[in-house]
Amino acid sequence: MSKVFPRISRPRALRSAAVGIVALGLLLWWLLPLGEKPPSGTIVFSTGTPRGVYQEYGERLRTELGRDMPGLEVKLLNSAGSQENVQRVASGEADFTIAAADAVETYELRHPGDGARLRGVARLYDDYVQLVVPRDSKVRSVADLRHKRVAIGLPDSGVRLIANRVLRAAGIDPRKDITPLADGIDTGPDRLRRGSIDAFFWSGGLPTKGLVELAAKSAFRFVPIDGGLVTKLHAGGEVARYYRATSIPESAYSAVQRGSAVPTIAVSNLLMTRKDMDPRLTEWLTRTVIKSRDGIGAHVHSAQLVDVRTAIYTDPLPLQEGARRYYRSVKP
Repeated sequence: MSKVFPRISRPRALRSAAVGIVALGLLLWWLLPLGEKPPSGTIVFSTGTPRGVYQEYGERLRTELGRDMPGLEVKLLNSAGSQENVQRVASGEADFTIAAADAVETYELRHPGDGARLRGVARLYDDYVQLVVPRDSKVRSVADLRHKRVAIGLPDSGVRLIANRVLRAAGIDPRKDITPLADGIDTGPDRLRRGSIDAFFWSGGLPTKGLVELAAKSAFRFVPIDGGLVTKLHAGGEVARYYRATSIPESAYSAVQRGSAVPTIAVSNLLMTRKDMDPRLTEWLTRTVIKSRDGIGAHVHSAQLVDVRTAIYTDPLPLQEGARRYYRSVKP
């Protein structure tokens, strides 16, 4: 016997559909942060060199911000790296940026007045120091760089800051004992391939596009930065506390490393802004950073390490009020 279903009148069906639409609208309204219209306007985001991780991350984040805040225009500015990024945010030339923790601390020590206005949004991922030489190079340690042509990064980069400290820890004066060259990840790989330089320092997330591209064109290897050097670095002052001993995992550049991890040092990267930035905008931006981890991480491997549980640790910067609001809202 076939089952008989009650007939639903057209008015009743329309009322049910309307109730469903209203319920869906209320649900979507609830899912929006604070039930508010997304912030709009224009912000400036200082990134990095074209072949570096900061630039790629900035481009991907701009796309994600465009989805969550269609009325917000995000202008990207290339930069030399961490040191210039911190300066730009402190001066108001940029509103948000990424910078290594040691560069932030260095700026605060040199410019205590301006530094007091800086605020953290999220701890993102770690930069790894990568000292690159041709595969057949005789350089086996940092000390072997003496009298060599070494690219130590652009003048206002985080690479320059950390390369000079590593060299001094190895007993090398960057101004006298090597021929220092101002190449970053945008020019260093090609100059190494052509034999114009003997080595170059890079500090960035893993893997860095510029080194992946170099691996496809030329054979190179990484020079280890061992634990003894890290100990000497830590003895050099307060800023060095941001450096930790680690290794470049064998999977980072598998064709180059051939199954071997490489000892080195790492430093955390911070997404940062100023105290006077609109807290509501900062809260929305923080939310986008955390929830877009997997989407951005599919293209920028380093971004996969962004995690709400560790993002709040933005030392040496206190959290910006908007970021603090977001983390409180998701606290279990």
